[in-house]
Amino acid sequence: MINISNQLNLNRKIFLAIGLWPYQKSKFAQFYSICCFSILATFIIFQLTTFVTSKCTIDLVIQILSPTSAFISTLVVYYSFYNNSETVKYLIEQLQRICDNIKDKNEILIIERYANHAKRYTIMLITVAVYGISCVMGVQLWPTFCDIILSAKVTRPQYWLKMEYFIDEERYFYVSLLHTNVALIIASLTTIGTGALIIVYFQYACAMFQIASYRLEQAIQIYTVQGVILLNEKMIYKKIVCAIDIHRKAMMFTDQIISTFQMLLMILLISTVIVLSLNFYCALKAASLGYIKDFFTPSLIGSACLLFLFLCCFVVQQVTDENEHIFVTAYKIRWYLTSVRIQTLILFLLQRGNKPYGLYIGKLFPISLQFFATISNTSVSYCAVMYSVGW
Repeated sequence: MINISNQLNLNRKIFLAIGLWPYQKSKFAQFYSICCFSILATFIIFQLTTFVTSKCTIDLVIQILSPTSAFISTLVVYYSFYNNSETVKYLIEQLQRICDNIKDKNEILIIERYANHAKRYTIMLITVAVYGISCVMGVQLWPTFCDIILSAKVTRPQYWLKMEYFIDEERYFYVSLLHTNVALIIASLTTIGTGALIIVYFQYACAMFQIASYRLEQAIQIYTVQGVILLNEKMIYKKIVCAIDIHRKAMMFTDQIISTFQMLLMILLISTVIVLSLNFYCALKAASLGYIKDFFTPSLIGSACLLFLFLCCFVVQQVTDENEHIFVTAYKIRWYLTSVRIQTLILFLLQRGNKPYGLYIGKLFPISLQFFATISNTSVSYCAVMYSVGW
């Protein structure tokens, strides 16, 4: 028997760390969620308050908005998952109900294989996040390490982001540094946790489509013993119905994921283009001027955003490919050797394959690897335009 809770153990720990686990609804958990949200919100506010104390120029606007836009997107994601916690919980329970009806050993192996794929994606995201956070913290804490351990005087660096706390920066340096790093950790965990859970959903959807193909293949087994002998027609009919049923459940499941987060996806689509364009521009300008210290932050944010976008598009592309594989399987099997009743049933399945299937953002933009290439090219184009006009 498949236990979804055990397979989501790593995802559960990440969600608990940021107060978004839907099964944890105590007063303390709600207070903890408010604290995490407030830290992210105040972190964004203290970046925007730089406009109050500094002269507003195009360079300053781009320099502040390039990281701030990424954190605003994270804040929107946090609120969306908190607000849709019941739907997140329902999707997990729906997966459990589907898995409870799977008894075949080969089908269980298919589920476990895709569950392991989802776990590897999660571990990869955690590894990248730990590496990025370690680099940022290492740069900030290096002067303190040299001063205390090596007894060497090293100039304390400025913040890796432009911030304005309206306090004595020298005296309260470590207080502001703590707030910055905690906000960075929460933002990273929010991105990893929510993204990894969406990947888990789609990996299970891939498993369901794969099971549908497997059931269809098993339904039409041809044994040649001095001629063609078909399996029991009633058993074949039942297996085809089971294949169509789990295919229908998989499509409904994926459509529900997209419909639940439709508004969030539209916002992220716009913000992703903004984040990539601004950060690529800042990194390009810093590299052209030889400002290595200004190159680090935008390149890190831009690379992380690009990696996350590619991973999401790649996983959704897998869902589309697995769905198409069902109809390829239906064409390949020797359905013409079956009875007219079964041929009619398979014909309905083949007709469904004539309609293009995809997961759309706002019913306009199909999520796929081509969509990733389009977003990347659009962001690079905007970056090139900003650089050419001399901003």
